[in-house]
Amino acid sequence: MPRIRPTTRKALLTLHLVTSLGWLGADLVLLTLGIAVQRGADPAVVYPVTALVGTVLFAPLSVLVWLIGVASSLLTPWGLLRHRWVLVKLVLTTVMVGLVLFLLTPNLRHAGAVGAALPARERADLVIAPAVSTSLMIIATVLSTYKPWGRRTTARTARPSRYRASAKI
Repeated sequence: MPRIRPTTRKALLTLHLVTSLGWLGADLVLLTLGIAVQRGADPAVVYPVTALVGTVLFAPLSVLVWLIGVASSLLTPWGLLRHRWVLVKLVLTTVMVGLVLFLLTPNLRHAGAVGAALPARERADLVIAPAVSTSLMIIATVLSTYKPWGRRTTARTARPSRYRASAKI
């Protein structure tokens, strides 16, 4: 594992926190805009704004959070696959980034283009998706804060070392 200086590690952590908070904030904006349409706001006005926020802010931040998170785990003692909570966060974030890039962003662009002509079912999707992703981001934050489950057991860590085995003889 490469070692980085504590100041570099803190800078990477700060960058991860800032981009994660930006991603959560953009997600809450998308949720708020989706709810506004459900409550009677003009979709011809709201959906182009939603498309702009989704494509210019939300999607790029999702990729940045993923990249910085992976770099951070590879360059620090946490490791990418050493701890279950890091692995769960990696899976959650990877799934969310995939959904953002390949499902939500095209839907937001479509909603921005058609405005008021967007069917009711697709309008509901523009509330459900940010609500689910906000929940998943909160779960990822809880995992980062509490770091549950300890280290993953691998064949190398489960097997006693030769030194310990010979010391018992």
